[in-house]
Amino acid sequence: MSRKISAVLGAVAISAAVFASAHAQPAAQADPHAPFPPFKIGEGLYYVGASDYASYLIVTRAGLIVIDGGDAPTGHQVVGNIRSLGFDPANIKILLNSHEHFDHAAGLAELKRAAPGAKFYASAADGRIIAAGGRGDPFLKGERFYYEPVKPDVILKDGQQVSLGGWTLTAHITPGHTPGCTTWTFPVTVAGKVRQALDHCSSSVLPGYKLGKTETYPGQTADYEKSFATWKKLPCEVFIASHGQFFDMHAKKAKLDAGQADAFVDPQGCKAFYAKAEAAFRAELKKQNP
Repeated sequence: MSRKISAVLGAVAISAAVFASAHAQPAAQADPHAPFPPFKIGEGLYYVGASDYASYLIVTRAGLIVIDGGDAPTGHQVVGNIRSLGFDPANIKILLNSHEHFDHAAGLAELKRAAPGAKFYASAADGRIIAAGGRGDPFLKGERFYYEPVKPDVILKDGQQVSLGGWTLTAHITPGHTPGCTTWTFPVTVAGKVRQALDHCSSSVLPGYKLGKTETYPGQTADYEKSFATWKKLPCEVFIASHGQFFDMHAKKAKLDAGQADAFVDPQGCKAFYAKAEAAFRAELKKQNP
């Protein structure tokens, strides 16, 4: 991931300067919330997000599950993408979240409007910030990072399972990028075979994060260490994530369109992603603590 994303995330709290995302993304895909057509990844599992801000739909026999809402414009797209696939957003029963940053949580309010009865599940640390509309984030401060609040109905614990209509997803609290970042794992059938899917929260160290002796939030460095140990142990055959660029979504979608039904089955890509992400974390830690 050597190319830099040109999408601007906003101003940091310390200065009003604009910073670019630490994530890499091809220039042709530089608008992370540009509309993107929804598509099927596996049996009952669909991508319904934008060009990079990811969102996933799980279709169960008892209703719909949605993971992440993107930013506010993406939230509208997610609702539209669900409809375009032939499903009624009003049948969303469960809303899940990867983490509380605006580019993943600001669209949740739109999904709640489409499905008022949906239960929203979130970790304690990130759920508190989502309930405050982004206020309280240890790093992203200022109006441009705030959004319409959504109060969690259920507070998740590490290892807690969420079940609906024959599907069971497991929450793994993997903090560092945010205090309550949540990675999800679940089985899904792809190309006729049951695979283990992993929806990665985020392992990025954003520009301006402090690690080591001085930290963005207390315990952040140890959180990253623990989360990398967790990620490397989790089953990961179908690799998806909160940003499409993390798992080369566009390239894999092209393979899917070309007839490769298991294009998103990528255990080696998952391992390589974590190896590179951990190396980047350790390099930044060493840089800040020579």
